[in-house]
Amino acid sequence: MAIQGCGHVGYYLAGELARAGAKLVVADVDQSKVDRLVREFGATAVGTDEILSAKVDVLSPCALGGIINDETIPHFQAEVIAGGANNQLLEPRHGDAVEQRQILYAPDYAANGGGVINGCCRELLGWDEAATNAKIDAIYDTILNIFKLAERDRVATYQAADRLAEERLSQVVR
Repeated sequence: MAIQGCGHVGYYLAGELARAGAKLVVADVDQSKVDRLVREFGATAVGTDEILSAKVDVLSPCALGGIINDETIPHFQAEVIAGGANNQLLEPRHGDAVEQRQILYAPDYAANGGGVINGCCRELLGWDEAATNAKIDAIYDTILNIFKLAERDRVATYQAADRLAEERLSQVVR
């Protein structure tokens, strides 16, 4: 598992993955954050220019957006891209390019919805902890539904996620 960005999201992700027995490869522009993950979770540190080409099962962008672009796509060696960074695709066509490389992409706004659910919905909608956790747990099923929809309709996962979001919004409007 490669984690690009060892801040708040990357740190907690690394902890969960380490407890599950994952081997971690990490990078961040802040060396002190990298050192913390190496020390606490036994991660292997690589340079920020190497993390995107790491030969891993999953690449988790947890830093800046736009990381999936013309320059980076040819270097990806992961089978899956799933991370907490916002706006990972620099442009929608990059989702198509990842699909053509047969890399499974979990669209960022679906995969990292837990922060919005916990931070906003709980406060604004008055959800209790159990309701909040149930919605966060449902993200897994949402991602699976996106993958199934993408396969069924023969579209890239970012397009399937958009379709699912549009469908849910139209149900709310009705």
